Amino acid sequence: MLKRILLFIVMLVLIAYLCVAITAFNRKPAHQTCHDLDLIIKDTAYAGFITQNEVKGLLEKKGINPVGKKMERISVKSLERELSKHPLIDEAECYKTPSGKVRIEVTQRIPILRVMSANGENYYVDNKSTIMPPEAKCIAHRVVVTGNVEKSFAMKDLYKFGVFLQNNKFWDAQIEQVNVLPDHTVELVPRVGDHIVYLGKLENFEEKLDRLKIFYEKGLNQVGWNKYSRINLEFNNQIICTKREQ
Repeated sequence: MLKRILLFIVMLVLIAYLCVAITAFNRKPAHQTCHDLDLIIKDTAYAGFITQNEVKGLLEKKGINPVGKKMERISVKSLERELSKHPLIDEAECYKTPSGKVRIEVTQRIPILRVMSANGENYYVDNKSTIMPPEAKCIAHRVVVTGNVEKSFAMKDLYKFGVFLQNNKFWDAQIEQVNVLPDHTVELVPRVGDHIVYLGKLENFEEKLDRLKIFYEKGLNQVGWNKYSRINLEFNNQIICTKREQ
């Protein structure tokens, strides 16, 4: 019985010690000042739009650089809100560390298509189906869309096609340009092979490209990639090829 009482007392002491230790560890020193900014820019392999210096410059311009300010006066929500207003930033996550730093993680917007329309408009479409400004400098290769492209068509139909390309290594590497005709039918300019692929309407484009890939493997690999000037995938279950004039 005495052993149980002693064990109970020891357990209480240990619990009390742990509570005090955790509280002391998490307690911020009075009037602690932010001495450093830990800044991380994500997705730099796909988009090199924002640099650390640009983010720091933005914070300075807005007067919200946390370095040198009292920790209790720094609003991480305000930092997130201001950074997220930038047209090339998707979202920002900010938080304070016990060591007196403010950590900021910036996620960039990821472009999937570059649109250079016949009406003079020039912009990117990102992976959330929104428009990005043309001054963005994309590091990764992105398919260029030309022709009669309205923004509504780019943000809906072409966006779905762009997502497919982004997730399909073969077609993303093979297709260099998408040209939109006045009736919203689509031509594709491949990187390999001197021919134009007429896709027609974008409906069922995955099935059409599956047929084309089989034709590439079993047809063009045998007769040569430059035998045809035009490959028509418009109609179901068939491929119509136009021979190149000699």
